[in-house]
Amino acid sequence: GTSSATRGVMGGAETPSIISTINTVEIGSLGDATDFGDLTVARAYGDGCSNSLRAVFCGGYSNPANHNEIDYVTIASRGNATDFGDLIEAAHEQGAASNGHGGLQEFQPRAPELYSPTGKIVPRGGGVGDIGIYAGGTPGPDLFTQFITISSTGNAVNFGNLISASKGLAGYGNATRAVFLMGDEPSSSNRIQYMEFDTKGNAADFGDATTTGQGAAGVGNNTRGVWGGGRVPSKTNVIQYITMATLGNATDFGDLITSGQTSQGGLSSTTRGVYSGFNVYPSSPDHSDAMDYITIASTGNANDFGNLTDSRYGCGGAASAVRGTWMGGQDGSGNSNIIDYITIASTGNATDFGDLTVARYYCAGLSNSTRGVGASGETPYKNTMDYITIASTGNATDY
Repeated sequence: GTSSATRGVMGGAETPSIISTINTVEIGSLGDATDFGDLTVARAYGDGCSNSLRAVFCGGYSNPANHNEIDYVTIASRGNATDFGDLIEAAHEQGAASNGHGGLQEFQPRAPELYSPTGKIVPRGGGVGDIGIYAGGTPGPDLFTQFITISSTGNAVNFGNLISASKGLAGYGNATRAVFLMGDEPSSSNRIQYMEFDTKGNAADFGDATTTGQGAAGVGNNTRGVWGGGRVPSKTNVIQYITMATLGNATDFGDLITSGQTSQGGLSSTTRGVYSGFNVYPSSPDHSDAMDYITIASTGNANDFGNLTDSRYGCGGAASAVRGTWMGGQDGSGNSNIIDYITIASTGNATDFGDLTVARYYCAGLSNSTRGVGASGETPYKNTMDYITIASTGNATDY
């Protein structure tokens, strides 16, 4: 048996003889089944699956043989079945399923709690989301992604896999999607891939970046994601953007003031994005205290925001709608535990916030409206997660 949203279709049977008849009913009314047509081969105990347009009948049995035939019909049009192909092996009494069964449109949204990786409704909108996803990384590169519930504490949990193992990814998330740009797979890539926050699962292809490389940083609002900097393989000042709701390739936005690898060093409010933590090698020193900012809804080159409290690269950015923070980094004397903060709507130099529990660089930062979490880092490689309350100041706490 199969169905669309309006019609049920049943193919084959044992009556006790084996028959090829296809019956149909109109789901919205009552009454006896009527003739639809015939299968290509008479058989019983086959299986059916469908989307909103097409019913597919697989396998079956007619004494003494199993069948491998797959037939299909167009549910809205009566007529005999058409050959679709063959099963890998002849069989009957299999189980059949599809993501369009019963007429559900593919990817039609249902109650979020049916999909949420936390088992609860996923909050939506600027700054209120509570799921953070970490993807790929070094050493590796790694294939897996993992998530946390930001407002709680505890260890990360597996979310799904990337399309391919990657490190040096640049991430950004809006109310519904996490999008990861470029990366090293192990050679530099222009791949953009995305995941849906509502459901655990693997990443899917979004489109292509304007450049091939790794080590950019993401900022954005609910409509647009904007990535700046990176290594392609030399340091770049390229800024590129996507429309988060629409699959497709990235578009040129403008240029940063500073050419550098900005890994994890992006943060944003709903209107403004700020990049910092630039690795500017082969310049000496290879670290920078620069902060560049953009207006997310426009396009154009970045402007000077101010300076960090300490020149360093590989800072992890996390922000609320008002305040941005950068965690860790590496300066001329080694790994840093410094946390700086800025008021995003203004410009000016950063102010000291406090310290991480462990000094490290390439710390990956994410946040909800109140809490920032910095995870992992080098060197040596860390699996530490720290958190801060963004609206206050003080040292980080173990997550």
